[in-house]
Amino acid sequence: MAILVAWLLPQGPEMFPLKIITDIGIGFIFFFYGLKLSPAEFKTGFYNYKVHILVQLTTFVLFPLLVLLFIPFFEEGTRSDIWLALFFLGALPSTVSSSIVMVSLAKGNIPTAIFNASLSGLIGVVVTPLWMSLFLKGTAGFEFSSVFQKLFLQVILPLVIGLLLQRFFGKMARKNSSKISFFDKSVIVLIVYSSFSTAFTTNLFNTLGLPELLKLVLMVTALFFIVYFLTDALSKAIRLSTEDRITAKFAGTKKSLVHGSVMVKIIFGNSTANAIFLLPIMLYHILQLLVIAVFAERYRLRDTGEAA
Repeated sequence: MAILVAWLLPQGPEMFPLKIITDIGIGFIFFFYGLKLSPAEFKTGFYNYKVHILVQLTTFVLFPLLVLLFIPFFEEGTRSDIWLALFFLGALPSTVSSSIVMVSLAKGNIPTAIFNASLSGLIGVVVTPLWMSLFLKGTAGFEFSSVFQKLFLQVILPLVIGLLLQRFFGKMARKNSSKISFFDKSVIVLIVYSSFSTAFTTNLFNTLGLPELLKLVLMVTALFFIVYFLTDALSKAIRLSTEDRITAKFAGTKKSLVHGSVMVKIIFGNSTANAIFLLPIMLYHILQLLVIAVFAERYRLRDTGEAA
């Protein structure tokens, strides 16, 4: 919907102070994230170290390394915006809410899912821009010290304040989780709208033909299934229980649209290429929800014989 509105009304960023609104909104997203993080649930899943190592290595090492294999398919190599957008997807942390919902639906290990999703979000604040700096260093508009300064002010500082105030307002934040989630989604919609309206205004998508779009869809799909089945194989190799295997596969294959939208805004500012960087994340987000929902339902029915 945000993309459609951006196409119909691309002048929005000029009519409204969207940059200021989204910058403030990003700070509140991570403030509420720190406020909602339950210490009890985090502590419960802490000791399941095999799953933690597998999920974090899958999220921050396996994904980016697999995207490196796609370089030969792009004439410009690592200078291609589409490849960089794919790599950005690979460097993102796991999502929190949908990971936990899907693990719960599939009767997996929920405390471990909560721990890993929360930990992934915290690690991603630093690791995602570090990965991107390997290929963006020296390019116009990218300076790691400047990016880290923005991350500190808009992400780390609000997150720490939220964690410090958790003992006073944590229960209230978790009680109003649905309202906070609506706020988060509203900010993300504004970021998506702002990015795509700029893209439509500058005719950015005129340079992205149907073959490139199909190639992007195929690569995003391949990335998901390769990671999913590799994680399954590794889970069996280290002899995880069924519940832990579910958690490892569902948390390890997820990528966060929230973090992706925020990181695009912080790392690239109001660049005209922001929409290109958001495309793989949005495609992957839709794919992971649809496919994992099917897998989760099959796991849910595993004890009833209905899955067959």
